[in-house]
Amino acid sequence: MGKTIPRCLEQLDICKSIVGLATGAGAIYLLYKAIRASIKCQPPLCSNSPICIARLAIERERHGRDSGEIRRLLNSLECKQDEYAKSMVLHSITRCVYLLEAEASACTTDDIGLVAEMLGDNDSSVKIQALNALKAFSGIRKFRLKIQEHSIKVLELISTIWDTELHVAGLRLLNNLPLPDYVHPQLRRVMPALLEIMQSDYILAQVQALRLLSYLAQKNDLLYDIFNCQVHANFLNLFQTSQPGSLLFEVLVFAERLSEGRNASHYGAVKWHYNEQSLHEALFGDESRLADRLLSLVIHPEEEVQIQACKVIVSLQCPQDLASRPSACHPSHSYFKSGQ
Repeated sequence: MGKTIPRCLEQLDICKSIVGLATGAGAIYLLYKAIRASIKCQPPLCSNSPICIARLAIERERHGRDSGEIRRLLNSLECKQDEYAKSMVLHSITRCVYLLEAEASACTTDDIGLVAEMLGDNDSSVKIQALNALKAFSGIRKFRLKIQEHSIKVLELISTIWDTELHVAGLRLLNNLPLPDYVHPQLRRVMPALLEIMQSDYILAQVQALRLLSYLAQKNDLLYDIFNCQVHANFLNLFQTSQPGSLLFEVLVFAERLSEGRNASHYGAVKWHYNEQSLHEALFGDESRLADRLLSLVIHPEEEVQIQACKVIVSLQCPQDLASRPSACHPSHSYFKSGQ
């Protein structure tokens, strides 16, 4: 394993000392050994290892110069390569964007377009790495509008390919972007897929799906589409105390957003009709057991889960537009049955 950069410099200092203290064949031999040792510590050129990328970042900060690593990787992405090579290049681009912020900011919208083209690749791993790279670039404000243009494609991937890693990567990207109104028609089409991911057994994907759904639940024109989506018969198992705290917190936030939207005056002004297996009926229907689940979560060992469960209970008992008037919350008309 190579030595650290400071150690390399130390070796060069030793070389200087040798030249000053010794002469003749013996000194030349020692000088040869010292130089050889210092050369060994140099990182391999064009290495995609995390250590190499980190060294580039350190060197850039130290010397104030562009390493050229991101540009090299983007140029190689334009060349004809197999799926594995493209996946590795995209993975390296993602790391570089996080580590070399100034170089990443110097990229262009054409570079973003080049990365986004990889979303159309036939290989799922290439798609996933392209989503991760776009997520990294989305942290730079000037690229967000350009990346937004590909949100419909990302939604299409999430809804048509059942791959948990792809779901996580795509949803993480969407959760890092403000979604424009022109995406709403596509969101309506993929809403059943989002709820299906929410009910899957993969925690990371469930959490990301819930975060997106909580955001969408605040959009007036999408609320009914969310409510009327069909859910599994055991949907309320998501509220069981045995679920991970991170998942419970997100599903409770989602329930609170839905309760607030349902109680809003403009939504209540319309008489909506829901199918029997809908999300609305599972949460707020006459046969729902949500109240029981919420009460058991009030004593959950994780404080943030307790607090969020209490927020949902309050939103169910007091309609949002009346919450500012204490007298408007009547226990006799509460969502919770008497004695609970």
